[in-house]
Amino acid sequence: MTKNEATENEDLGEYYYNVRTRMVEKGRLSPWEHLMGPYETLEEAEKALEIAAARNIDWDEEDDAWAGLDDQPEE
Repeated sequence: MTKNEATENEDLGEYYYNVRTRMVEKGRLSPWEHLMGPYETLEEAEKALEIAAARNIDWDEEDDAWAGLDDQPEE
């Protein structure tokens, strides 16, 4: 295995964002209740809170559309 292949293999894996320590972990090192993920890359795990916030907004909009609330005029 070449040095480049070894580096690529090390970069593959699961990364988790630990909400308690606010650190990224490679592999599941902490209890599940403290982790968000898995993420494919370190960069994704570092943005875990941003990703979750964006998903929550999307899901809220989808829920409103499903319930017919998106057609309501704003007051």
